[in-house]
Amino acid sequence: MNRHLYDLQRAMRTRRDAALRRGVIAVLDIGTTKVSCLVLQFVPEEEGEGANARPVLRQGAFRVIGAANTRSRGIAFGEITSMDECERAIRTAVQGAQKMANLRFDHVVVAFSGGRPRSYGVTGETEVENGAVTEADIGQVLAECEIPDYGHDRDAIHALPVNFCLDHRTGLTDPRGQIGRDLAVDMHLVTVARTALHNLMHCIRRCDLELAGIVAAPYATALASLIEDEQELGAACIDIGGGSTGVSIFVRRQMIYTDAVRMGGHHITSDICQGLQVSMQDAERMKTKHGGLIATGIDDRDMIELPSILGDWDHERRQISRSELIGVMRPRVEEILEEVRARLDASGFEYLPSQRIVLTGGSAQIPGLETIASHILGRQCRVGKPLRVQGLPQSATGTSFSTTVGLAMHVSCPHDEWWDFEMPQDRHGARKVVRALRWFKENW
Repeated sequence: MNRHLYDLQRAMRTRRDAALRRGVIAVLDIGTTKVSCLVLQFVPEEEGEGANARPVLRQGAFRVIGAANTRSRGIAFGEITSMDECERAIRTAVQGAQKMANLRFDHVVVAFSGGRPRSYGVTGETEVENGAVTEADIGQVLAECEIPDYGHDRDAIHALPVNFCLDHRTGLTDPRGQIGRDLAVDMHLVTVARTALHNLMHCIRRCDLELAGIVAAPYATALASLIEDEQELGAACIDIGGGSTGVSIFVRRQMIYTDAVRMGGHHITSDICQGLQVSMQDAERMKTKHGGLIATGIDDRDMIELPSILGDWDHERRQISRSELIGVMRPRVEEILEEVRARLDASGFEYLPSQRIVLTGGSAQIPGLETIASHILGRQCRVGKPLRVQGLPQSATGTSFSTTVGLAMHVSCPHDEWWDFEMPQDRHGARKVVRALRWFKENW
């Protein structure tokens, strides 16, 4: 892993910590369908008494003081296609959140749903210097990880230590302070396309904002949608967004795999538009108001009026049954879920002690999705709404806001990553690919 990337991530963490000390930071979800922004206020608590009292920031102690969202423009598959239009959308959401919070902010943590994410499982080993594991030992063992040659056109956005082993005692999440001699680590590395990532960073700078972190959208979504038992025992979070469907797998409260399918709710709307010859706006309205995936006898008699795309009402069919609408929507949903199943099969999901699947995202609200998903994926599925956050407006509590809420939770309690530790200057990884999830199969 190159030094420039390491320094860039360290710089973003420095900005994040500075914003948290000041008590205010914003999170920004730039999706294909909408751009949403939350302003978070962290209230430090007083520690000590009298003259010795000092403010201390408690992680998780935040409330939402500003929220806004707007329709996305200039974005496809979670990636920027028009810089000017995307900038205007971001500025609209940011200004709305600032107005509600009645303050200005400069630092934002951003969710990134594009870039064709890829997961790698990597390992490293080292000897403990002085008997008890220290921060320096953690940095050394992370530096010893055998980083795969993922190509010059990609950058790493996450490097998460998911499992430590100390003298063959595995399953350690934080070995600092423990006595041992041989320290090993299993790390989850996530890379994305460099061009798409750099376009996002450039757009944020154009909006006069300072990046305080970039988070893979499937990671953030899972943090908000999975309950504690699911994160601990093993679960997959499927985020069916507008332009893409994110896949993330958690076990022992750590993300161990992520991927994305480049299809989402927008493709379902497009199928309705083309199949029924209506405008995209009318297709979206029909999907939201009348859509479904499982037809019954009642749906054959439930008629839907079709607006004319040409305005010629005399020569166009004006009604279809709800069953026909379901017949247009279901094949695309099945195609998306079959692609998700292929990702889960490739990840080693079957080896987890629990294999629950949680569906979220805007399209998770389509009636019948749980039943279809359970059939295609072969496992128990449920629709997961984001966890409740203090101060969050009622309008932002649905499944389409899971990523935004997950970002807020990530900022309040971030997991340690590669760049949170000092690395030896002369060691940045070898060149060997290690199969993702291998550590889990060997150790559980």
